[in-house]
Amino acid sequence: MIINLSERHSLISNWVSELRDANIHHDRMRFRRNLERIGEVTAYEISKELPYKEIKVQTPLGIHSSKVLNEQPIVATILRAGLAMHQGILNFFDKADNAFVSAYRKHSDDGSFDIVLDYVSSPSIENRILIISDPMLATGQSLAKTIVALEKLGMPSKIYIVAAIACTVGIEYLQKTLGENICLWCGDIDTILNDKGYIIPGLGDAGDLAFGEKLQH
Repeated sequence: MIINLSERHSLISNWVSELRDANIHHDRMRFRRNLERIGEVTAYEISKELPYKEIKVQTPLGIHSSKVLNEQPIVATILRAGLAMHQGILNFFDKADNAFVSAYRKHSDDGSFDIVLDYVSSPSIENRILIISDPMLATGQSLAKTIVALEKLGMPSKIYIVAAIACTVGIEYLQKTLGENICLWCGDIDTILNDKGYIIPGLGDAGDLAFGEKLQH
């Protein structure tokens, strides 16, 4: 299931527009906060899809039957670009377990690149709900490799992927690689990748815009 939140009239479109705007890219705090807000709203929307149970709550004046999450999800992200969006999701799923994966593009002289994973920190995911964020779903290779690595720690019962902007190329790659057990929630969808694997028009490098430029591997 693919859900493009910009197809609805909401503030998501406003925040995505600001993420794209080169005229305000100098404001890193604003960029991070917009990613965080997209994460928060998406977390709320995902919460409507999750299973709930009924519990009895003692109030000062009586007992109330309340509905609460049946289980806490695992909230995961890819370092470093996903940190702001991860925080937004965690603001709402504040009791969730967390997982972190370091994945990056290792570039070759000919312009090609491989996805390198050199850090995975996660609890068991066996039969758990997994919510994983990555601001830019471009080729889909980083996200697919990350999920495969996490699945070595157990098969999740459901996977929710959260992205600010996704490309149709990456979406198709995930569907081909991971099958139908995923559900993608994204702020918007673009259709073009350039020869360097960046989304067009996209917004540029989300990690650099959020945290500053890095040396290339």
